[in-house]
Amino acid sequence: MEIKVRKPKPQWLKAGIPAGDNYFKIKKALEKRNLCTICQSAKCPNISECWNNYHATFLIMGDTCTRNCTFCSVKSGTPQPLDTLEPRRVLEMTEIMKAKYVVITSVTRDDLEDGGSSHFAAVIKELKTHKPEVKIEVLIPDFKGNTRDIDTVLEAGPDVLNHNLETVHRLYPHVNRAPQNYHVSLGVLKYSKAKGAVIKSGIMVGLGETGDELKETFQDLRNNGVDLLTIGQYLQPTRQNIPVEKYYTPGEFEELKETALSFGFIDAVSGPFVRSSYNADRMYRKCSGE
Repeated sequence: MEIKVRKPKPQWLKAGIPAGDNYFKIKKALEKRNLCTICQSAKCPNISECWNNYHATFLIMGDTCTRNCTFCSVKSGTPQPLDTLEPRRVLEMTEIMKAKYVVITSVTRDDLEDGGSSHFAAVIKELKTHKPEVKIEVLIPDFKGNTRDIDTVLEAGPDVLNHNLETVHRLYPHVNRAPQNYHVSLGVLKYSKAKGAVIKSGIMVGLGETGDELKETFQDLRNNGVDLLTIGQYLQPTRQNIPVEKYYTPGEFEELKETALSFGFIDAVSGPFVRSSYNADRMYRKCSGE
């Protein structure tokens, strides 16, 4: 396997070692229930901050993805069968964390006839039934653009539907995605918006994109109904992933936020450590007026 050389990180990207009483409490509770989080699988730099504040993003349907994007540290291969008890365990963790806002994402399950949409719906319904006051954001895969599967998720009643575009169109082959998948993802966002959902998406920078390409991407997202946008720095998670082409400064992230807002997003969060679910509850409140 090819080893990619890592560029040294600038000082503003130094993250501390995860620690704190709540962090270890959450870690132990997740392990006991055999639950995965994208915080762990994607090596998120915010894991300590979020877990100590009782925020975690659940990774349902296992920890093995059927796709192999070159920016991602989630393992790729043949997934295990779905666990029908997982919705109950997500509910248990939500109660332990006293969470008021829950983010649920998944690996991509192209091996399943419905892409796992019914499992997403089962988790949402479990939470809605027993914790109706909890707001739910789902970060979904593209379901190959199948509107039936998108409907399955939306009909379960999530408060926010998130689907990440990840990068600019030109770089899709660079991250091991077919160029047409860019348009499939835009179609998922547009269709979901037409169904009345609050729509969110996210991109990474530092993969070799240009300023003009970012502006084109912002326009594509707005044209397809996206209300909320996250912009974060791509960080090479392992030596097997593609290298970082550029580290953006905090000042450049501020400029990206202002540029994005000029396209009409209700809210945009931009920063070196920003990820899809970072401060998700605050973004939702700004969008909903709560």
